[in-house]
Amino acid sequence: MNTNVDVNDIVQNLYEQIKNSEDKGSLASYIPELENIDSTLFGVHISTIDNSNFGVGNYYDKFSIQSIVKVLSLIMAYDLLGEELWTRVKVEPSGTPFNSLIQLEVENGIPRNPFINAGALVIADVLLNNLKNPKEDFLNFVRNLSDSKDIAYSSKIANSEREVGYRNAALCNLIKSFGNIENEPSDVLDFYYDLCSLEMSCEELSNLFLFLANDGFTLTERKQILTRSQTKRINALMQTCGFYDESGDFAFKVGLPGKSGVGGGIVAVHPKQYAIAVWSPKLNAKGNSYKGMRFLEEFTTKTESSIF
Repeated sequence: MNTNVDVNDIVQNLYEQIKNSEDKGSLASYIPELENIDSTLFGVHISTIDNSNFGVGNYYDKFSIQSIVKVLSLIMAYDLLGEELWTRVKVEPSGTPFNSLIQLEVENGIPRNPFINAGALVIADVLLNNLKNPKEDFLNFVRNLSDSKDIAYSSKIANSEREVGYRNAALCNLIKSFGNIENEPSDVLDFYYDLCSLEMSCEELSNLFLFLANDGFTLTERKQILTRSQTKRINALMQTCGFYDESGDFAFKVGLPGKSGVGGGIVAVHPKQYAIAVWSPKLNAKGNSYKGMRFLEEFTTKTESSIF
């Protein structure tokens, strides 16, 4: 990062500039409960390796992190299985929508990566196999990572997804037919919907993801969550696969490892420097936050802090 710039000033100025600009996105109508969100909400929070924190706007407000949770479930599964995990899910960009069935059929039930829905369902299956109390154990894992005890699932969001999750059910059953889902599809889907309903704030997200900028160690307690090698791999997956079939565009314009969710959140990491979370509910055509993508592109340009 350019040491001659005031990062907090840049965050503040960009926030005001983008908040007042036209939002060409739309709410995630395919999950009914997400349509009830105030589309004008907008928050940003940055956490740095040198213990500097700054937030603006609705950075305290909790929202459904949706697919951002796929990074956290992957980290837990990776810690449990190690390199064996990659026999169940690949590490390649998909180039197709996040809920595509076609690619999965062609590739014999092995999802292209853990961040598309099919891959996240396999990860959920892994956790069901390896955790005694999966929902409780995963929630405690996230709470401990974020140092925030009031993080919780949203039953409203989870039930809303269950009511319309026909394509996810098709994905799960298709994977099961190839033998890459070991539990009952109904149990995997139930767990998956709870995972995606997890609610966090921008502040909690940026604080939690900071360990991925710190070689796998938490900042406050220096607790090792992943090895340096595993951390590198997670960041690489976020860089190449974190934004569905807009991942290349994000790498091109923003230049950071990151992950988005259809709740309007985005979290991005600069190794050795910072983690930043942005939330604006309206999505572009690819399912990523319209204002969030704009903010991060401008932010890395003005701070000269992309990894490329």
